[in-house]
Amino acid sequence: MQPNLFMAIDVMQSIDIIEVMENAVENNRPPEDIRDELDLGYKIEDQSIILFDIRPRFDNPSIIMEYPFAKATFVKAKNEWKIFWLRASGKWDSYGPQPTVKKLKEFTEIVFEDKHFCFKG
Repeated sequence: MQPNLFMAIDVMQSIDIIEVMENAVENNRPPEDIRDELDLGYKIEDQSIILFDIRPRFDNPSIIMEYPFAKATFVKAKNEWKIFWLRASGKWDSYGPQPTVKKLKEFTEIVFEDKHFCFKG
């Protein structure tokens, strides 16, 4: 049986992840006066961190939707984060210019700099 290379994130790692992600989100949120129309969030799913926009659904503004745009998945065997961007097809694709990073903070810096216009267009 092969070992699972994508292990779930442990509790101690979760504390570090929350700190990095809370800081990144807070530093990149839109101005407070438009956050009802557009905001930023993240979630932890198994070994992945997903960044998403929060905004009303275009055809029914009473429904608030999450629109993912970036993902980092931790690979324990390599002690690195794989970076993905969401294609228009709805499939996650490896971020070609820099597919992996060692630190989660590097992932957030790459995403919010978005110098290749993959994450936010």
